[in-house]
Amino acid sequence: VQLQAFGGGLVQAGDSLRLSCAPSGRTFSDYGMGWFRQAPGKEREFVAAVNWNGASTYYADSVQDRFTISRGNARNMVYLQMNSLKAEDTAVYYCAAAFGMSIKSRSDEYKYWGQGTEVTVSS
Repeated sequence: VQLQAFGGGLVQAGDSLRLSCAPSGRTFSDYGMGWFRQAPGKEREFVAAVNWNGASTYYADSVQDRFTISRGNARNMVYLQMNSLKAEDTAVYYCAAAFGMSIKSRSDEYKYWGQGTEVTVSS
């Protein structure tokens, strides 16, 4: 495992949660990073992405203005701040790294994946 996602949990609708993604065994400071999620019975979907230096971000419409992706000071850590959570945000969240410095939103563009952290939002 080269990426570890953590910070998930059980929250109520309207609450906030911050997910973190940490590298293990290597650095991803020059990689584009993204968050994806997979709800039960559904396909994995794109959530948010950030380019290599944190200057550019991109969000799925469903989380725009509620979620914020960012990178840590050394660009290795990646965070997903989730506000105003809804029941439909319930899913396992995965962080991933894509070679190259640009933003990528397709899962097949990402080479390295974390093991996922579960987020459950009760309504």
